Amino acid sequence: MALASSVMVPYAAYLRVYEPLAAFPEPERSYWARYARRAETPTVQDELRRSLADLLPTPPVPVPVHESRDAFITAVDGVTCVCPWRTRLRGWQALEELSELLPAPVLDAALPPVVRRQAAADYEEWLERNPDARPWIRTATWHVPVRWFALFGDDEREYTKSEQGPVLRYRTPMVQARRRVARGLRTLRDSLEEGPLIDGLVDVGRWLEEFHPRALVELDYGGLVHAVPEGQLAEDRSAAEVAEGLAALREGDSDRAGEAYEKLSDRWREVRERQFAS
Repeated sequence: MALASSVMVPYAAYLRVYEPLAAFPEPERSYWARYARRAETPTVQDELRRSLADLLPTPPVPVPVHESRDAFITAVDGVTCVCPWRTRLRGWQALEELSELLPAPVLDAALPPVVRRQAAADYEEWLERNPDARPWIRTATWHVPVRWFALFGDDEREYTKSEQGPVLRYRTPMVQARRRVARGLRTLRDSLEEGPLIDGLVDVGRWLEEFHPRALVELDYGGLVHAVPEGQLAEDRSAAEVAEGLAALREGDSDRAGEAYEKLSDRWREVRERQFAS
């Protein structure tokens, strides 16, 4: 049973990789094996609550002092798979992106420059000791990047309701995700000039190559389910629309591909604009 939490996830979606225990070297493998046997494991809500707690002190703590030893756990065909939080690493990476997301006065008020400079120096020093580090979780606020949908098929969509609200996610084997990335890239490069769509899919593909071939890839709408009316959420078939657009490009039907992309873009533009609503 998961730990209870009264904190709701903010408007963020997550792309996660769950690796089998065999992917981890000792002694980490044994640690995760014991961890997975616990009666209670934390949820996304618990991870968020702990992150928010670090922002309450003055000055705030933008990046945890120590790396998290928690993870999300699932089973794939009877095999235990682990998605480590790596909250400290992800905190550093998120901090690097803040300057592009927030106006300077807002950013300085929330996280003073001296705090950010110290965090950046700590990250640089840490990277020298851990040059191959990568997160098992990617996060996007107020939208789901189009490139993420290219990893999944519509038949892998799971839409359910829980006590905390609706849940919308996709899950696929790593081999299938990599196959879709490769095929999608061939289609885009045959049809379009180099640009954000191709660059984004290349980046995701390189990230996936870092993991075990028998891993599981998950796209979780997370807190975005609370930013979209329930009726629209139930009808959301974004992965199918991306697949439709790519199929149209392969067939040389640019008009149909444009319609699919426009429909997808309009949906997520509407969601992103809600962050500025009063």
